[in-house]
Amino acid sequence: MRLHCLGTVGYHPNESRHTSCYYLPESGILLDAGTGVFRLAQHIETDNLDVLLSHAHLDHTFGLTFLLDILFQRPVKKLRIWGEREKIEVISQHLFQELIFPAPLKAEWIPIDEQPTFQIGSATISWRRQQHPGGSVAYRVEWPDGKRLVYSTDTTGDTSEEYARWSHNADLLMHECNFRDDSEKWAIETGHSWTSRVAEVACASKPKQLLVTHLNPLETSDDPVDIEAIRSRVDCPCQVAADEMVVDF
Repeated sequence: MRLHCLGTVGYHPNESRHTSCYYLPESGILLDAGTGVFRLAQHIETDNLDVLLSHAHLDHTFGLTFLLDILFQRPVKKLRIWGEREKIEVISQHLFQELIFPAPLKAEWIPIDEQPTFQIGSATISWRRQQHPGGSVAYRVEWPDGKRLVYSTDTTGDTSEEYARWSHNADLLMHECNFRDDSEKWAIETGHSWTSRVAEVACASKPKQLLVTHLNPLETSDDPVDIEAIRSRVDCPCQVAADEMVVDF
């Protein structure tokens, strides 16, 4: 299984990274739709495009407005956008309001609220709510061969036993880390994770591989999260996501 990192920061792009967007070409699944969507067309392999939205904030949804160009370059037969009902209603009504974006997007908007699990092709998707201003959801994607991916972004980090069971032994855990430990207080106030909290979550859920995502756009170094502090505590390979990185799992 392959994951293409199309955008890896939160809030706003910087010189080397675009906002949150990750693509699973074998399944046609896009995890969030930040500005990194502009890179998508060349990677599409299926006749479906299914977008799983973690929440409605613009750094995860603005790239939906890019899909007209993307799907002109690489048409698909079916475009579906999944998320909590309130969130997708706001996005469809306001982001695509004609005074903001005059061209309609031909998509099926599917609320997940009454679907604790659902299917996208052969993949089974489950989700759970997270702590974040306005609320967000984490997704778990499972394939028939046993492969499992967990995507947890825009969260203070769930250290509950329930989350550890739900996310346990993922082949790939994608977890946000917007702040270093010295900004823990600000992370909590803004609903984001910090370095030690990510290590705590990963220690409990025991993934086979950890990918640190949703980085602070003001942190422009190759290591914006003190990754060695996480590696010293977690018994699995850990790396910081970078735009255009491809992760095999």
